[in-house]
Amino acid sequence: MSASELGVGSRIGHPKFGSGVIVSVDSTYYKIYFSNTEEVKTLARDYEGFTIEEAKVPDFPMLTMKDVERAIREALMATSERAPLIPLGGKWMGGTLVIEPSDKSLQSKEIPLETFFHKIVMVREKLRVLEQNINNHPKLDDEDRVGLQQYITRCYGSLTTFNILFAYKEDQFKGSGKD
Repeated sequence: MSASELGVGSRIGHPKFGSGVIVSVDSTYYKIYFSNTEEVKTLARDYEGFTIEEAKVPDFPMLTMKDVERAIREALMATSERAPLIPLGGKWMGGTLVIEPSDKSLQSKEIPLETFFHKIVMVREKLRVLEQNINNHPKLDDEDRVGLQQYITRCYGSLTTFNILFAYKEDQFKGSGKD
């Protein structure tokens, strides 16, 4: 086994620091705990000044920083209160939703379509979270799950009116009817 392929738990001998155990590995460095000095030192994986006393094979493939960043990004998106970026249909960009009361003495309300669209997407994301919570709830039986799922499906169906705002069909709401 090459000195640059050691896993956590491998024992090495260093000419200055003595015997040590690898406690952490990244793509270019080992962090090694040396018991003689009770210190953790960082050494390049390609350093040729130590000897291998006991080699341990890594338990898993080496992760790159990009792998870690992608995993964190995906975890944040999955647990975030922010909705994912869903594009608004181009013809609606910069548009305004105007709500006119029947009583002309009352003031109308104007909402930028981007704001309205964001709120619709947030409702969809919260319904998805609710759906996941229902599916994973330990105290609900299958009959209760199906009943609650039907309510959620009907909510999606009620929101299909707003599908004209979505740029892509796959982002639209789908109820229990036709796709």
